Formats: sequence, C-alpha cells, structure tokens
Amino acid sequence: MIIKEAVVNNKVGLHARPATFFIQKSNEFKGDIWIEKGDRRANAKSLLGVLSLGVLNGETVRISADGVDEKLAVDTLVDLITDGLKNC
Repeated sequence: MIIKEAVVNNKVGLHARPATFFIQKSNEFKGDIWIEKGDRRANAKSLLGVLSLGVLNGETVRISADGVDEKLAVDTLVDLITDGLKNC
C-alpha cells in the first residue's frame, strides 16, 4: 500500500466537475484507491464518496492505493490535485 498527502489547489476544491475528473482518472487504475480528509475516508472511484468528504481549496487529503499499479495511481492523483485539476 502506498500513501501520500496532497494539498488541494483548486478554487472550488473537489466539488462537481473537479471531483468527476478526479474519479474518472481514479477509474483508470486497477487497484483499490482511497481518499481521506481528517478521519473520514472514501472510495476514490465513487462520486458520492468523494463529494461526501467536502474537500475545499487549501485542505490536505491523503491518497492511498493498493494493487498492481498502486504507485502510479497515487503519484498520478497527487499530481492531479496539486496541479489544480487543470484539465477539468
């Protein structure tokens, strides 16, 4: 299992369109992927789960993955978050 932290760099946080883009990217990987904020954790492949965390701009989240592509998944998603989800 790989775990990394990232600071959300998007003015609306992980809400609506950025969350959808994040989930689509998460679904490109085979392993189990989780996003955590504080003591709450959600499946990074679930829109409802990600939205339920209420992640705002400037907040720190933890991304973890377990599976054959865990390192690539975590590195990609952390980069996506810290780069501001620019492609969404």
